[in-house]
Amino acid sequence: MSIQHHPSDETLLRYAAGRLPVAPGLVVATHLSGCVECRARVATFEAMGGSLLEQVTPEPMEPEALARLLAQIDAPAPPPRAPAPRKPLPTLPGGILLPRALRHCEMGRWRWLGPGVRASSLTIAQDPSARLTLLRVGPGRKLPEHGHTGLEFTQILSGSFSDGFGRYRPGDLSEMDSEIDHQPIVDPEGECICLTAMEGEMRIGGMFGRLLTSFARI
Repeated sequence: MSIQHHPSDETLLRYAAGRLPVAPGLVVATHLSGCVECRARVATFEAMGGSLLEQVTPEPMEPEALARLLAQIDAPAPPPRAPAPRKPLPTLPGGILLPRALRHCEMGRWRWLGPGVRASSLTIAQDPSARLTLLRVGPGRKLPEHGHTGLEFTQILSGSFSDGFGRYRPGDLSEMDSEIDHQPIVDPEGECICLTAMEGEMRIGGMFGRLLTSFARI
């Protein structure tokens, strides 16, 4: 099944330039692992960035810079460190492996957010304050209609859902900006598991909204 929904070119350009925050960057990296089209776009943007760097006027170096560099090259190399054993990737419900882009994340326990809805917070080693969440939503369940104060990135890992902008299947990435309100509805065939991150906050009312918003801040 081909991927129908992709990150915007603006997001891919930010990713290529290293300007995406850590959590959205991992959602996009998960999408790239299965999307040849977006990997090609990122490669194009990276090549464009390299070409621009070649046109930048070089800055003069300090007189001692070359001597310091040569001294570092001549310095004895530190003894090699044994590589840390790589832990096996956790398995999600249905036997799905956690994406390799998340191999350095610690997966928290599944917490109940509402009928048919559970969430697990992922701790990112290089940025423990970043907010990256796995969501499990039961078949036929509706999430509340909501908006965002920034961008929301949602990568589908299994199952599918629909909203007013289309149907999202495994491999698809939903990118919603602050101008959009939507209501994801999981298809009746089975549970949907997705990876989500936000730039900004969620705009949502009601008890479920408060639960989901407070969880996203953990």
